[in-house]
Amino acid sequence: MSPDSSKRRVATQLWRQLPFFVWLVALWMLLWGQFTVVAFVTGVIAAVVVTRVFRLPPVELSGRVNLWWGLVFVVEFLVALVRGSLTVAWQVLDLRRLPGAAIIAVQLRIHDDLIMTHTAVTASLIPGSLIVDADRDRRILYLHVIGVRNDADVERQRASVLHWEERIVRAVGSRAQVRRIADAVGGGAS
Repeated sequence: MSPDSSKRRVATQLWRQLPFFVWLVALWMLLWGQFTVVAFVTGVIAAVVVTRVFRLPPVELSGRVNLWWGLVFVVEFLVALVRGSLTVAWQVLDLRRLPGAAIIAVQLRIHDDLIMTHTAVTASLIPGSLIVDADRDRRILYLHVIGVRNDADVERQRASVLHWEERIVRAVGSRAQVRRIADAVGGGAS
């Protein structure tokens, strides 16, 4: 292998890992609640340590980002966040009845660890549901949800998780994943 091809391979690997590295730095700063130079520098140090000490397999990104669907995801997420917060607050304050709870399984449609992780994190961040387990091999997420009284509520929650999977795939999934989701939901353009 020539030195030039070796350099290109290393540069390609670094480029592919850059979003993960940036995410680690941003996560560090969010965890500390500070957006300062010190938090940034310590975040970079922490990200270097994490990526060098804990040798994780490289995350294969699709290389595709659809800004429109990303914006749709962010807006819908913010609306769901507010709605979920208000719903949980109402369930706590409503003394007439106890909110029902359930553990439900949601079969995802896409075979991709990153999409599964993003879907699980999104579902957990919305108040009223929490991921309790994930079956990576069978692509099943198990959620604990509150505010469930009947089978229709369970199906509504399951549809909500599949909706988040769809939005994430449309925003950052590969073209093949977008086609698969479009086929699963009955067509639609990406």
